[in-house]
Amino acid sequence: MGTFRIATYNVNSIRSRLHIILPWLGEQQPDVLCMQETKVADVQFPLGEFEAAGYHAIFRGTGQYNGVAIVSREKPEAIQYGLPDNGPPDEDRLIAAVIKGIPVVNTYVPQGRERETAQFAYKLAWFERLKNFFASRYRSDAPLVWCGDLNVAPEAIDVHNPKRLLGHVCFTPEVWEAFAAVRSFGLNDIFRKHHPEEAGRYTFFDYRVPKAVERGLGWRVDHILTTEPLAAQSLSCDIDMKPRLAERPSDHTIDPRRRFHDRNGMTDTTLLMHLARSVSENLARLLPPFLT
Repeated sequence: MGTFRIATYNVNSIRSRLHIILPWLGEQQPDVLCMQETKVADVQFPLGEFEAAGYHAIFRGTGQYNGVAIVSREKPEAIQYGLPDNGPPDEDRLIAAVIKGIPVVNTYVPQGRERETAQFAYKLAWFERLKNFFASRYRSDAPLVWCGDLNVAPEAIDVHNPKRLLGHVCFTPEVWEAFAAVRSFGLNDIFRKHHPEEAGRYTFFDYRVPKAVERGLGWRVDHILTTEPLAAQSLSCDIDMKPRLAERPSDHTIDPRRRFHDRNGMTDTTLLMHLARSVSENLARLLPPFLT
């Protein structure tokens, strides 16, 4: 019996972070790594480097801002870029694929800038669009992974100072409600499944705050969520801080890895999730019903 391991990482410029990403892939060997804020046009994406490391890569970006990518051991199928509704496609914020029979949706949710701005209204609307995307394409009783930089800290224990930070665009009731509405589709926070009351575990540390990591001044805004069929098979989920402590790091770390079966004792700020291999083998028969 094997495992399915998936991680998420806001790289904050993929070309500036290859010295962290490639060694991490070599050491951890995840099945899937989802990345956000790649900040590179498609023609400049470092595809060759990932192929040399033994990974397939799908990606969408326009250059200076945003950008999403998924690298995987197995070739991804049923690839979708952006939100297929009547709004802006935002292909550089969402990429979805089926990998080893498991649907994976990687998103970089808009940050929102400030409350009472058009950007914040767009963020709330984006969550609503995402909720409709899940409802129209997937089933809550079938396997699904949603991960990425979701720009929401959903609980008081997900920020270092909840009283002072209350009202920030990533820590405010409007965003909690929008996030909860998406989760109502049937999505479970895998990190909280394994660490239900644990405070002080963060995935983002602002560059502008002096010694933010050393002082524990962080936020948990990067997440891995799944429907119940996968949540029930989840073996571990953790945050790897090593990438955030490396030279020239991203302001995020690799977010909770999710693992289904086999515990390897990883501690990344990569959200790594592990799935029992027996689950992924059984997904083939579920594929037609939950993919449209």
